[in-house]
Amino acid sequence: MFLGLLKTISYLLLFYYGFKFLARLFAPFLIKKATETIKKKAAQQFGGQERQRQEDAVKEGETIIDKKPGGTQESKKSVGDYVDFEEID
Repeated sequence: MFLGLLKTISYLLLFYYGFKFLARLFAPFLIKKATETIKKKAAQQFGGQERQRQEDAVKEGETIIDKKPGGTQESKKSVGDYVDFEEID
């Protein structure tokens, strides 16, 4: 009974320190791979936006006139209803 307990504890410690050692060996490699993957995805996304901007850009010789929006703005003075409160003793 006691030997089984010691054996289990020693296996757990061996597994823990082995995992810790392997993590220190492979962590830099895994982090480097993850950052490369993120960089590639960001570059693809940014490249897609650049292509879309180039397609939407005005071609040479075209004229575009942007008009000022109409003056139909609502008054900002009407915030809400005023409620008068009375204090009750």
